[in-house]
Amino acid sequence: MKGMEVNNEQALQQLVDERDIQRVLSDYAYYLDMNMPEKMAELFVDDCEVDYAPNFGAKGIEEYKKTLDGIGTFFRGTSHHNSGTVIDWISPTEVNTRTILVAIHRYTKERPDGILYGQYHDTLVKVDGRWKFKRRELRTTMTTDYHVKAANPIGRRD
Repeated sequence: MKGMEVNNEQALQQLVDERDIQRVLSDYAYYLDMNMPEKMAELFVDDCEVDYAPNFGAKGIEEYKKTLDGIGTFFRGTSHHNSGTVIDWISPTEVNTRTILVAIHRYTKERPDGILYGQYHDTLVKVDGRWKFKRRELRTTMTTDYHVKAANPIGRRD
């Protein structure tokens, strides 16, 4: 944990937890790409908050599940590529993460494939021994033929 001394046992637990956190991030992308919305929802706590774009997000697991309606009929296929994940420890049961994202979307309608370039900014918490999303925010650098205008800009220093 930042600014906290840790012993060998705590350091080992932190490494195990970081591996588990990476798994949650990867599972989210896999479940989305495989059209498994019920498995995606299992990765979130009941009082989660999701912000994909202005006017597109959810507060609470039931509202989040509604955002997943239709992913199987809207997309013919998707491919989400995560990289460069950074994990910042808040406490032994809470972390903030930042992950670089490239996501390719093949639509069921006749239109060009859409590509999104951006980052996920997340807060995950450990509940009953499992890491889950408490907050997930998508920040966008740019898009190509994507179905939503680039939103929640990453922002850069001048």
